[in-house]
Amino acid sequence: MLNELQIQIFADGADRDAMLELAAQPQIAGLTTNPTLMRKAGITDYRAFALSVLSEIKEKPISFEVFSDDFREMERQAHEIASWGENVYVKIPVTNTHAESSAKLIRRLARAGVKQNVTALMTLGQVTEVSAALGGETSAFISVFAGRIADTGRDPVPIMAASVRALRSLHNQRLIWASPREVLNIFQADQIGCHVITVTHDLLKKLGELGKDLSQYSLETVQMFHNDARAAGFTLPIRRGTGVPPVLAA
Repeated sequence: MLNELQIQIFADGADRDAMLELAAQPQIAGLTTNPTLMRKAGITDYRAFALSVLSEIKEKPISFEVFSDDFREMERQAHEIASWGENVYVKIPVTNTHAESSAKLIRRLARAGVKQNVTALMTLGQVTEVSAALGGETSAFISVFAGRIADTGRDPVPIMAASVRALRSLHNQRLIWASPREVLNIFQADQIGCHVITVTHDLLKKLGELGKDLSQYSLETVQMFHNDARAAGFTLPIRRGTGVPPVLAA
């Protein structure tokens, strides 16, 4: 089923061993990470981790994010990160923590030839602003956090579909469906013509369930509940004065 999809799958995570293993798989077209994932993975030396990964992953695109909140320092970090490899895309947040737009910085970096992955977008207005700042020359990704949009009770598909249309004439810009919550999102993203979807390592493990017989899956679920109850040693001893209801005893 995955072979029939047009969308590219990028692995999203910060476990070095898993990143290298996934990068070797043909169905994984690229990789991304971010400071939150790196912190959860216990990484303390940003540069050392990135260079270690890049020493093994030299061809497929991989994104590393700036972490300053000051635009001048973001720019300095962006140029350094970009220097680490030809396959590196620098993740720039759509705003800083004060809701100040990163558009001017994005424009300067694009004109300087820095490949970017502009991240944390959630509105069509942000997509059009970022797209205009990126221009039509330097290769770039625009990451819209469809999963977080869905977390608010909104259907992300209309926003994502409109974003695809907004980028249609710009061959250097590719839309990423970011923060998916379920395998179904891969097929939703593919259906609307989204270019890339980032998938966490845990969610990638679920790809083995694609096309599975639902009756068999139902049985396996029942077996899981039963086996876990036995492993936990759960019992409901018969209390004095109670017993098996007559209808069941019969």
